[in-house]
Amino acid sequence: MAPAHDRRTGFSRRRQYGMFLGYVLAIAGAVVGAVLLVASTFNPPLFAGLRMTAAAVTAPVSSGLAALGSAGATVTGAINGWVFAHAENAAMKRELAITRPLLMQARTIAYDNRRLRTLLAVRDRTAQPVVAARLVSSTASSGRRFALLDAGRLHGIEIGMPVRGPDGLIGRVTETGPNAARVLLLSDTDSIVPVRRTRDGLPAIAAGRGDGLVDIRSVNTTNVRFDAGDVFVTSGTGGLYTPGAPVAHVIASGADTVSARTFAHPDTLDFALVERPFIPVPPPAGLPTATAR
Repeated sequence: MAPAHDRRTGFSRRRQYGMFLGYVLAIAGAVVGAVLLVASTFNPPLFAGLRMTAAAVTAPVSSGLAALGSAGATVTGAINGWVFAHAENAAMKRELAITRPLLMQARTIAYDNRRLRTLLAVRDRTAQPVVAARLVSSTASSGRRFALLDAGRLHGIEIGMPVRGPDGLIGRVTETGPNAARVLLLSDTDSIVPVRRTRDGLPAIAAGRGDGLVDIRSVNTTNVRFDAGDVFVTSGTGGLYTPGAPVAHVIASGADTVSARTFAHPDTLDFALVERPFIPVPPPAGLPTATAR
């Protein structure tokens, strides 16, 4: 009887069936990939529909896996917190002693700001949230930067709605399905967000680079100096994004155009908030408008 390592594939029917099934799956995968490639090239709307259909099917599974991963991270964090609780407690007390004067100063500034707004009769407009959805996946290394939400048209999400995280702006919705939505991230090359510098209100543009960073570009001025650490927030120009949402901070000093890193990192987030546009788009001309009775 020949040794096991000398046996050929034809010696076992199980191995024959396994290899045959592998060939069938490989050929089927190649055919499906070719069909999708042709569809994306010659019929982009059809390809987008197929992509959102697949996303609607896989979103619940991805959401469940993300929940399991979040639970595991929570358990690990609880163990680490218990082990290092004493050192963290001492560090938090030192930080509290440092930030208490700053907090009092910030409260004073906020009070003066509210009083001045009342005197000037300035009315703030706040974007209305639509839904809080789970970020089930994001493209962290491809040339295009997208994320997938496990909520869609059935939850009120529409194309163009801004998406925010706890640390700042994430992007905007570009495609929607029944229970899934595709988000264009700030770092994508098609993303352009009007911003302003917090320390002096300098207007600028945050444009995605496709490599996880954004470019901060000056607007209507030349020889503008940007310093490392400069913070930029949304300006509200264009009416899509609510003013004051954190966007990015400069990582290296320069002039006119510098690189910046976004505050929100979709690959580390569990949930995101979908909002309505800051200033809703007016209806097309000719449509009846509601009148007060």
